[in-house]
Amino acid sequence: MSDFARSGSVLRPFLVAFPAAGLALGFIFLAIGRGAWSGWIWAACAAPVLIVLIVQIITSLRRGDVGLDIVAALSMTAALVFGENLAAAVVALMYAGGQYLESFAERHARREMTALLSRAPRTAVRHRDGTLEEVGLDAIEPGDRLLVRRGDVVPVDGAVGNGLAVLDQSALTGESIPVQHAAGAAVMSGSTNAGDAFDLIASRRAAESTYAGIVRLVEAAQRSKAPMSRLADRIALAFLGLTVVIAGGAWLSTGDPIRAVAVLVVATPCPLILAVPVAIISGLSRAAKHGVLIKGGKALEVLARIRAVVIDKTGTLTEGRARVVAIRSAPGVSTDDLLRIAASLDQASKHIVAEALVSEARDRNLDLSVPTDMVETPGEGIEGTVAGRSAIVGGIHFVASRLGEHAGGFVHQADAAGAIVVAVAIDGRLSGEIVLADTLRAGTGVLLGNLKRLGIERIVLATGDRREVAEAATAGLAFSAVRSELTPDQKVMVVLSERKYGPVMMVGDGVNDAPALAAADVGVAMGARGTAASAEAADVVLLVDQLDRVVPAIEIASRSRVIALQSVYAGIGLSLAGMLAAAAGHITPVQGALVQEVIDVAVILNALRALRD
Repeated sequence: MSDFARSGSVLRPFLVAFPAAGLALGFIFLAIGRGAWSGWIWAACAAPVLIVLIVQIITSLRRGDVGLDIVAALSMTAALVFGENLAAAVVALMYAGGQYLESFAERHARREMTALLSRAPRTAVRHRDGTLEEVGLDAIEPGDRLLVRRGDVVPVDGAVGNGLAVLDQSALTGESIPVQHAAGAAVMSGSTNAGDAFDLIASRRAAESTYAGIVRLVEAAQRSKAPMSRLADRIALAFLGLTVVIAGGAWLSTGDPIRAVAVLVVATPCPLILAVPVAIISGLSRAAKHGVLIKGGKALEVLARIRAVVIDKTGTLTEGRARVVAIRSAPGVSTDDLLRIAASLDQASKHIVAEALVSEARDRNLDLSVPTDMVETPGEGIEGTVAGRSAIVGGIHFVASRLGEHAGGFVHQADAAGAIVVAVAIDGRLSGEIVLADTLRAGTGVLLGNLKRLGIERIVLATGDRREVAEAATAGLAFSAVRSELTPDQKVMVVLSERKYGPVMMVGDGVNDAPALAAADVGVAMGARGTAASAEAADVVLLVDQLDRVVPAIEIASRSRVIALQSVYAGIGLSLAGMLAAAAGHITPVQGALVQEVIDVAVILNALRALRD
């Protein structure tokens, strides 16, 4: 967006309304026989736009930016100098209106975005002299003993002080299944306590911890992101030179400065100024109807040119939560009975795996009983009575330790990497196993095929999961490469390394993905279930939890860009023809402005085709 379009919110509407009102008022005076006043009114209404434009051009030139704003300034200046005030007013209105339209597109695309890293903790609960106190993160020092309650985000890096910590680290590492940490084990800030409350011994200050580091990575990646110039600016210098040559040649060869003014007026590149933002707004509107929020024209334009895609695994390529994938029961025990008893007992637990079992049982319309005599060992398992039958549900080793000599009789089978196995014992006998895993989203193979069809040359998986988990999840899928066990900064390096193939799109959903999303040419966040960090760092947000929406997003962006290019090339071609006619004396400045208006209407109507599928 040009500096003109970034003018204050009060100034922009004024710069559009003033020449519009001035044009109307001038024609009114002309109609009532006061034509002498009309010229002064038209000059007065064009002057504010020209003054602001000159200031912005000087600012841009100091930064080394040369844009098509110069052509508009030259045409308005020449028209005013040589008394073609009506032409100056028309050019002022066209230019101000086009820039306002472009700025509106940017504001509209970003207005509902959430604040960066809204899940970050602001306070922590600290032990002090036998009591608990709530303190700000800045007050925490290494060695402080903190209480991390169920559902709390770990505020600083540290070590488990006592008991067993069950942490959901998916926002940091991408691993969807909670990880158990024994006393003394190191834990990262930004993890969520998925188990019972535990004490944390702080090892770092908040500003030095993992979570704060991720915030800095996002900010650094956004600062270093390569600028994406407007389509209009990329041909500005050549068009500017051609315009000056034709206008100057017409003046020198005929001695008539009005011919030069007419050339400049016709040359004012309103097909570029108007057609591109109209096509962009149309594309943004079309994408929104498909559940895709694209944050402005720059993102849409680059999205159309993507050649490499980097995809996160957990919560993006996969569902991001554990699901029952297999139930193996002992002879004489039905799978439904095994699940019903296990889920009935797990109603007394808040563990994420227990919630998955209860959800699966309810999906199968199984009647769950109210458990009694429950005893839970946090992070390991639970015991109790279900409808008069004793039951034990938990890890293989936990259940085996409770059964003792009765633990035999059921052979544990190997499972896919990344799966978690829940053992179930009924009435003192090992009765079966329930296997849970984070499953791929439906249609993943079709999605990858569609990306290839759209011209994507490289599709890379980037995940914090272990290598065997990543390879098992992607077996048989058309990935160009699989990168596993990555930290957030290593994901950034993967994105940067793929740039040699062309513009890179990164798709992710967690806090750990935010730096890579910000570093990519286009970052795509899963907005429905993803974190505020990823949504803020991304250029595109999928408003529905469906990864396949990436395909229509690219298709819409590509079509909008093609339509914009058609409008630009057709408009510039017609403008060149008009410039040559003006140079030959066949078109006056006012006629040139009207000709340019006809061209504008044609290219805008063409640009509006981007609203349709």
